[in-house]
Amino acid sequence: MSEEIFEGPQATKDASAYSDSSIRHLDDMEHIRRRPGMYIGRLGDGSQPEDGIYVLLKESIDNSIDEFNEGFGKKIEVDITDTMATIRDYGRGIPLGSLIPAVSKLNTGGKYDNDQYTASVGLNGVGLKAVNALAKTFVACSYRDGKFHRATFEQGKLVKDEEGKTQEENGTFISFVPDPTLFVNYRFRSEFVADMLRNYTYLNTGLSIFHNGQRILSRNGLEDLLTDKMTDEGIYPIVHIKGEGIEIAFTHAKNQNGEEYYSFVNGQNTTQGGTHQAAFKEHIARTIKEYTGKNYEVQDVRNGMVAAIAIRVVEPMFESQTKIKLGSLYMAPDKDKDGKPFMLSGVSVNKFVGDFIKEQVDNFLHRNLDIAEVIQQKIQESEKERKAMAGVAKLARERAKKANLHNKKLRDCHVHYSDPAPKRKKGDDDDYDPRQDSSIFITEGNSASGSITQCRDVNTQAVFSLRGKPLNCYGLTKKVVYENEEFNLLQAALNIEDGLDGLRYNKVIIATDADVDGMHIRLLMMTFFLQFFPDLVKKGHVHILQTPLFRVRNKKKGAKDKKGGRAEFETAYCYTEEERLEAIERLAGPTMEITRFKGLGEISADEFKHFIGPDMRLEPVTLHKSDQVAGLLSYYMGKNTMERQNFIIDNLVVEEDLVEEESV
Repeated sequence: MSEEIFEGPQATKDASAYSDSSIRHLDDMEHIRRRPGMYIGRLGDGSQPEDGIYVLLKESIDNSIDEFNEGFGKKIEVDITDTMATIRDYGRGIPLGSLIPAVSKLNTGGKYDNDQYTASVGLNGVGLKAVNALAKTFVACSYRDGKFHRATFEQGKLVKDEEGKTQEENGTFISFVPDPTLFVNYRFRSEFVADMLRNYTYLNTGLSIFHNGQRILSRNGLEDLLTDKMTDEGIYPIVHIKGEGIEIAFTHAKNQNGEEYYSFVNGQNTTQGGTHQAAFKEHIARTIKEYTGKNYEVQDVRNGMVAAIAIRVVEPMFESQTKIKLGSLYMAPDKDKDGKPFMLSGVSVNKFVGDFIKEQVDNFLHRNLDIAEVIQQKIQESEKERKAMAGVAKLARERAKKANLHNKKLRDCHVHYSDPAPKRKKGDDDDYDPRQDSSIFITEGNSASGSITQCRDVNTQAVFSLRGKPLNCYGLTKKVVYENEEFNLLQAALNIEDGLDGLRYNKVIIATDADVDGMHIRLLMMTFFLQFFPDLVKKGHVHILQTPLFRVRNKKKGAKDKKGGRAEFETAYCYTEEERLEAIERLAGPTMEITRFKGLGEISADEFKHFIGPDMRLEPVTLHKSDQVAGLLSYYMGKNTMERQNFIIDNLVVEEDLVEEESV
């Protein structure tokens, strides 16, 4: 038998074409524009809180926050329209001669000098440069001691440079309009902006932020954060403890399952946690166990816990430029070049957080025996409930494990949110993280799941098919999650039985028909998540898929019917009645067709790919304290059938009524 030698891939291009002229150098602004994912993560249109326009806003505000932390400027003004953001602080102002390089040259900034900034978020000299490069227009102005320097840029290129005298107070003014060629159809959502600004005030007590003229202020730091975030009452007053460079707050919610955490580093909301959050979870459970002297299970100690931790680190290391997960294992070196001690230096993050919790929380429990007793009662209730479910939970887990091997309900994807961070090879210049796009569509029936399955991105999009309407789980205990096969398989697919640390999909997308039955299934699924996994909703993982109600199309001008087929069409997919009317007016003609989609199963896979691709419309499910979730669930999903029936009868609007109103 002759031996075949594999010679590797054969060259298909002329080797001589690869010459000195092939080597290019991109200036800083051009590099950012070509590789935005490396600097801000995703682009997006502003419909998601992690979209790039909010990263640009955060990067602009971070500099003002760092000024406040150094003792300069107690007020920041943030004005937002749909398409533009302006930020004015009253700090020291960027040194006038360095204004242009500070906002246009990478690796340029004042935060490399620990004498000027002891613990800031923006240490890489990137933030404002990325804002500048990715903006249609960008204006930076510094006011210092009666003088000003203003620079105007377009797509990162300087177009105007002004200097002169001024009567303005010292500080910095930043204005930018994100580039619509990059952020297609974007707009700022006020709820996301307001949430970001509130987080800043929780972490910087005494700072006033004026959002479109409305003042946001926190006097009690993380205690205010938990008070505002909790949708269920705590069983004891929030425990709030501050130390040098660290602040924690926690309580146990009355009727909440699972755990809920908020974590911050130097004012940055680390939405994916990191070493500091992991340390808090480990040591809070250990300290409470040691106080009680009993060997409670960790999940019983933390069940129902709602907590927040904020630390300040001199040189934080994040997993990416978007800074949503702390990767630092150790604090900064013990001393700076002048021998001055750094804040939180010379120890591991775990040890620093652990030592603080061990001392301060243990002292608190010994001084507040009534609260310590309530905590122990809560732990015992959780332990009792867990043991009561132990048998059925074990059996359910075994069933789910077997089913997952051949789970007909789940068509999985390759990339998961809980996967390790992707390895970067030397020379990689794109910071895109596919884990952020990891999604699971929860669909009704086989027809809808079939269409999505055929056209999905198998790399990042999974599909879970429901069998008809799921059980109304309002008022039931978590035991039903294990006893109901469908819920148990969904819980196993998401991997959220023990909290969100192992969550397999960043986006949990409810994809149902836009009819009465579809709306009912949405409510049943949202009831399931709110009842047993509210943190999944609070952390912004649950979404509703918006699909078009109508298709309006007409033959393209000059197009002829193809032999054996149809002519090319100009097509508009309409999500609202207004969009339908606009499309009818735009595409009017004798061959115009209007189709009403009654269900997802009626949309072919070829068409469906447009609705779950890069331009996918998702409506995030949000949860706030003012929503009165318990009352809403009780009214809409409880046993008050007659009350709901009477409400519908009293408020029903029929087509005849609408016609009469229009004629009037």
